[in-house]
Formats: sequence, C-alpha cells, structure tokens
Amino acid sequence: MLRELPIFPLPLVLFPGASQPLHIFEPRYRQLLSDCLEGDRRFGIAYAAPDQTADPAPAPGDVGCVAHILTTQSLPDGRSDILTTGEERFVLLEWVPTDRPYRIARVEEFSDEPVDAAEAEGISQDVRRDFLRVMEALEQEPPELPVDPEALSFRVAASLELEAPSKLALLAIRSTTVRLRRLAALLQPLAADAERRASVRHRARSNGKGGAHPQIEKVP
Repeated sequence: MLRELPIFPLPLVLFPGASQPLHIFEPRYRQLLSDCLEGDRRFGIAYAAPDQTADPAPAPGDVGCVAHILTTQSLPDGRSDILTTGEERFVLLEWVPTDRPYRIARVEEFSDEPVDAAEAEGISQDVRRDFLRVMEALEQEPPELPVDPEALSFRVAASLELEAPSKLALLAIRSTTVRLRRLAALLQPLAADAERRASVRHRARSNGKGGAHPQIEKVP
C-alpha cells in the first residue's frame, strides 16, 4: 500500500510487533508527535547511523517500519516520553515537499509473501529452541515468544543484539521461511558460544567456593 508518512530517522531498527520507547526532545519531532496525535498516531522509523551528520536522512530504497504511538507522557519542559509498537514495514520511495519541520516520505508498505506453513513451522521450532538456549546461557529472562512463525521471527530478530546491517537485512526479507533460516544460522553458533561462556562463568564461581581449587597446591 502506498501512503505518505512522517519519518523519524533513528539509529535503531524497529520490527513489527516490537515495543520501542522513545524520548522526544527536538522541536521538529515535538511537532511530529503533536501532528501524529491529531491524526492516526503513526509515523515511520527509518535507520540512520549515529555517526552521520546532525541531520541524518535515510535514502530512497531504504526499509523502515511504521511506529504506532501507544502512550505518551508529557514532561514540564515540552519533551515527551512515548511508547510505540512496530506495525507494517515499508520501502521509502521518495521525499515529499512539505512545510513541516520534519521530513515526510511517500512509502510503500509490504508484508511477507505466502510460504509453506509446515516448513515455516518446522524451522520456527529450531529458532525457538536455540533462542531459548541463548537466553538461558546469558541468564536473561526471555520475552514471550509468539506461536505464529512470522511473528516469532520478528520477535527473535528484535531481541537479538545484532549489528544494524544484520537487523536491516532481516527486516527487508519478504519470506518468513527465509528469515527463519537466516535466524537459525545465526542462533546455532550464538547458542554454542553463549553456553561455552556460561560454563566458564560457572566454573569460575565454583572455584571461589567450597575449598581450594584442585589445581592449587597448599603451601606449607
């Protein structure tokens, strides 16, 4: 679907279904927030590297995600804290002339293409298993994981600490099966490494308790 959308360039990648808190402080984005709250409460988040100029601009062809404003908290000095959730993905087609202080783009929203449900379900089980292995090894509470393979792929992609190019590549994929396969390939070595590091941590903890380390000789 084609639409015009206010764009908020940020050094983060938003995925469908993911929650994203934001702190709004620049005057132009305060105006964007005000306009969105008067409209359908939606704007686009497109990735902009943090080392770019003070006025970063995504380029036509870049992929982003629609952010739906769920809650807002106004602060005394005019700033705001908001909570958003990711909805449809989009491709930025072109910038639209505007008298607003923020950018507006014509975008094309897109969804995943149909895939074989049984195949996607099979791969999603592997992704779920290895993601939970990573969370357990890191001693982190895992997020609630959806049953639907597409929603699962987005939740896992959003939760992993990956470099921005890897997250953008996952966001741009239009096949749930392909995205799950990419995640499975990432998670297998991540899980093995996380478990290896966890084992080292556990040995280090046990060495400090319950007596001397077996390889340390007593000195008379």
